[in-house]
Amino acid sequence: MNTYSRQPVTFVKGDGVWLYDDKGDKYLDALAGVAVNGLGHAHPKLVKAISEQAGKLIHVSNIYNIAEQEALADKLCEISGMDKVFFCNSGCEANEASIKLARLYGHNKGIVNPEIIVMDKSFHGRTMATLSATGNRKVQAGFEPLVSGFVRVPYDDIEAVKQVASRNSNVVAVLVEPVQGEGGINIPKDASGYLETLREICDAHGWLLMLDEVQTGIARTGTWFAFQHTTIKPDVMSLAKGLGSGVPIGACVASGKAAEVFTYGKHGSTFGGNPLATAAGLATLNIIEEERLRENAEKIGNLIREGFTADFIDTKGVVVVRNAGMMIGIELDRPCGDLVSIALAEKLLINVTADKVVRLLPPLVMNESEANELVKRLSVIIKAFLNS
Repeated sequence: MNTYSRQPVTFVKGDGVWLYDDKGDKYLDALAGVAVNGLGHAHPKLVKAISEQAGKLIHVSNIYNIAEQEALADKLCEISGMDKVFFCNSGCEANEASIKLARLYGHNKGIVNPEIIVMDKSFHGRTMATLSATGNRKVQAGFEPLVSGFVRVPYDDIEAVKQVASRNSNVVAVLVEPVQGEGGINIPKDASGYLETLREICDAHGWLLMLDEVQTGIARTGTWFAFQHTTIKPDVMSLAKGLGSGVPIGACVASGKAAEVFTYGKHGSTFGGNPLATAAGLATLNIIEEERLRENAEKIGNLIREGFTADFIDTKGVVVVRNAGMMIGIELDRPCGDLVSIALAEKLLINVTADKVVRLLPPLVMNESEANELVKRLSVIIKAFLNS
C-alpha cells in the first residue's frame, strides 16, 4: 500500500554508522532507522546473539515460560528501578498497553469514564487509541471518530495541568514524552523540574505518571531512560525503538501500584516477548553497558550540538540547535522537508519533522571523527539551502 513517501535508494548492507546501497555507494547514517539502530549496523555481538538464538528458538508462545523474556524483564527492572514488564512488538503497542492500564486503573477506583491528560505536539503512535492521544491533527485526519478519554494541554505548561486537575475528577493519568521527538525535539525549559512537578501533581491526585520513552529510552539521551536525568520515577513507561536494535520489540514497564493493575486475561500479545526479540533486547542492553554507550551518547550528542551552534553562529535562517544526548534538532525559520532528499544526494541520511526541524538521531556508537564529519557535511547542505 502507498503509505510511505520512500526515498529513491535501496540499502543492502551496513557497518557501524555507514550504509551501502545496491550500487555500492556509501552513506553516513544520522537517523539510525529513526532511533532504532542504536548499535549501528551489523554490530558483531548483536549479530552473534541473534544468530545463536535463531538456531535454538525463535518463537514458542506466552502460554509457556520464556527464559529470554524473563532475563530481559529482570534487566529492565534492574536498570529502571521499576517492578514489572509487559512485552509487545512496537512503540504504539507499548503505549496502547499504557492507555489500557490507566483505564483499568481508573475503573478499579470506580471512575466510569477515566481520562488521560496528553500534550499538544505529542506523538504516541498510529493505532486508534494512540493516534487519538497524539497531538498532531495530520495524524488523526480521516480516522474519526477518534477514541475519547483524552484531555489535551500544551506541552511544558504546568499551569494547564493544574487547571485540569481543579475541574476534572475523571483524570486518572498523565501521558507525556520527556522530550518530544516527532514534535521537533522539544525539550522542556526546565526538563527535570517539569517531570518532577508532574510527579507531584500525580501523587497529589492519585494519578499515574506515564512516560512515553519510545524515542528517548535505551540510552538515547545519555542515561538509560530520560527520566533518570531527574529525581523521579514514573508509574508506567513505554519503550520500543532502540530496545531491539532493529528486531521488533516493545515494552510497557510499570512500578508500584501500576505494576499490579493487569491481571490474567486483561492484556496479551501473540509475538510479544518471544525468544528472538528478547534475546536481541538483552544483547542490546549488555552491549550498551559494556561499551559505555550511555556516556558516549551524552558526549557525542553535545559535540554535535556545539559543532552546529558554532557553524551557524552567523547564519540567518537557523533559529536554534538543541539536543538531549543524541536527539538533535536544528530548527529553521522556514519549511525544510526538501533537505531530506538534498542530503540523500550527498550520501547523508537525515530527517525533517514538525515541518521546520532537521532531526538527527545518530547511532549511539558514533565516534568523534564521524560526528565531526556529520557536522561538516550537513552544515554545508543547510547553508546552501538557506541561501537558495
